[in-house]
Amino acid sequence: MRYLLLTSYDGTSFCGWQSQPGRRTVQGEMERAAEEFFGVKTKVTASGRTDAGVHALGQVVMLDGATSVPAQKLAASFNGLLPPDVRAVKSAAAPEGFDVTRGAKRKTYRYVAYCADSELPPYSRCCARLFRRPDLGKMREAARLLFGAHDFAAFRSAGFTSKTSVREIYEVEIAEREEPFGFFYQIEVTGNGFLYNMVRILSGELFAVGAGKEEGITRAFETGERKCLAKTMPPQGLTLVKVDYGVPLFGTEE
Repeated sequence: MRYLLLTSYDGTSFCGWQSQPGRRTVQGEMERAAEEFFGVKTKVTASGRTDAGVHALGQVVMLDGATSVPAQKLAASFNGLLPPDVRAVKSAAAPEGFDVTRGAKRKTYRYVAYCADSELPPYSRCCARLFRRPDLGKMREAARLLFGAHDFAAFRSAGFTSKTSVREIYEVEIAEREEPFGFFYQIEVTGNGFLYNMVRILSGELFAVGAGKEEGITRAFETGERKCLAKTMPPQGLTLVKVDYGVPLFGTEE
């Protein structure tokens, strides 16, 4: 039988999702737990790979196995076998013919950074630090250029393997909140898919524009040159929030 797990993980101590010999990965931990649970080697496939240091709130993974445990209770069983920085939040039986990678319609990522007079250690695992407050108006104006389908060739790092660099962005939301020790900024991006480091690169560009850099998005689309854009933001600020398949997989409450 094919099962789905909605998983959440702190990516700080992982070398990304994908299994790598001699390195700790999320897939490696999931497959170790699956083998222990089912008693046989079991492949665990995700909606997509996350990089080293990147987190997830709603990563969807798929695996096949045979068990008498009801599908809805599989998550609890796995949590007894997984390390503390990985959790199965929900579980369900997969729809017939379901493909966890190709079936994804929309993905939402969130990038979080803060601006404060000094580094705030409690946030070092989940936020990047900015050294000046950005202008949200400028950031939002630049973000509008990202909407729609474009060739995002300039918004990728080395290691790109996809057949095409064309992607479509549906939403970009930028928010600011003030806390006692600083200001926090959130960029939430929803699209039909993302290239290697794409969200970290576009976040870096938006923060740079907010800090006074001339907008480089238009030129980047025209030329496909990475140098038109600002630096790639560090991984700890990035979280995969959710993956949408067009149908509820884990019940209507999701």
